Amino acid sequence: MKEGNRKVDEQAREVISNILLFDVSDPRLRMVTITGVNVSFDRAYADVHYTAEPERYAAVEAAFSAARGHIRSLMAKQLHWKQAPELRFHLDETVDAAEKLGAYLSEERARQEALQQGTDEDRG
Repeated sequence: MKEGNRKVDEQAREVISNILLFDVSDPRLRMVTITGVNVSFDRAYADVHYTAEPERYAAVEAAFSAARGHIRSLMAKQLHWKQAPELRFHLDETVDAAEKLGAYLSEERARQEALQQGTDEDRG
């Protein structure tokens, strides 16, 4: 990603986040977090990365499909770019991966502590 696009990406992320928070009434899009936006250099499209609870993935995907045009038009009014980018929504799976890794590390730490306690008891 080019250095000059970071500001544009962050601006788009903030606008889309605010649209979801204040302007979209679809309850399926409540508690959805926009984790990042990558706007193409020519601003023709924007890849919007989001996360939600795993049991809501399908509903959120359907809601974004239904609201794509509405979000894009609201975005165009707020950004004052020559054109509003086509929005492409993508589930950000890094949050799920981080949670799984954290759970694994906690389990491993507990296992190591249990082994250590067993070794200490054998010595005493």
